[in-house]
Amino acid sequence: MSAIGVLVMSYGTPESLDGVEAYYTHIRHGHPPTPEQLEDLTSRYQAIVGGVFPLRENTNRQVEALQRTLDERAGAGRYRCYQGLKHAAPFIEDGVAAMAADGVKEAVAIVLTPQFSSMSVGGYLKRAREEARKHGIRLAEVESYHLHPELIDALNKRVTNGLEKLGDDKEGALVLFSAHSLPAKIVEMKDPYPEQLLETSKAIADAAGIGRWQFTWQSAGQTGTPWLGPDILETLDALAREGTKAVLVAPVGFVSDHLEVLYDLDIEAKKFAAEKGIHLERIDMLNDDSQYMNALTDSIAHAANK
Repeated sequence: MSAIGVLVMSYGTPESLDGVEAYYTHIRHGHPPTPEQLEDLTSRYQAIVGGVFPLRENTNRQVEALQRTLDERAGAGRYRCYQGLKHAAPFIEDGVAAMAADGVKEAVAIVLTPQFSSMSVGGYLKRAREEARKHGIRLAEVESYHLHPELIDALNKRVTNGLEKLGDDKEGALVLFSAHSLPAKIVEMKDPYPEQLLETSKAIADAAGIGRWQFTWQSAGQTGTPWLGPDILETLDALAREGTKAVLVAPVGFVSDHLEVLYDLDIEAKKFAAEKGIHLERIDMLNDDSQYMNALTDSIAHAANK
């Protein structure tokens, strides 16, 4: 019996600083960034220790860990993982083509993002579906796994451990759940993204016994149109005015260490919070955590057996 292909999709990141311009151009639908925009993005990568390399390596480790977990759970040879990235090679289409070249006839597509939005996960799945159709591959899809018990338990542990980072400040601390903002028009589209993020956040707060928590948005794009808010910096400003002295950020819309976490939170938000008199810490990311891999494996097996 031939292996079931698993297309593991994520946003993608450049392999080196030399690739930042091509990467940014792809994000901008073929329009090169202005020198100012390129300098801004490049400086953010440079501000992260080690540049962009850890980000790419992290995705590779996640896919390798998922392959090991699938082999352990279903037996070696049952599933074969392929990467497909939205804005960098190997692109989503490359991943599907690689499956076809290996003779894969059935596959499952999954995105390294627990919550579904038609503008994010939905776009990944659409590209995968269209390419799979060209190659005659029957593709099952995982839309979301935002309440999987293993996912919630792994994040519960990270919130509980994260509060310890605040030391004496943890008493009265607020847990601030966050996720990548999207254009505000998704609300009119009845997109499930905001609701699923709140469901994930509440499930973690309940599991961790957290009474004081909020949800906020981060990393909005600069498109000239409204994006979901409030932004985390606005939220931190309001919390400071209310007298909050300690915040634990739990970016539950992300699963790995990358730019939106290592720069937007660890550098930008932390500096802003300190200026406002707030002690800000962040939970450790899931990365290749075994419980996260179990959540992905369960979701893949369920889709494959439908």
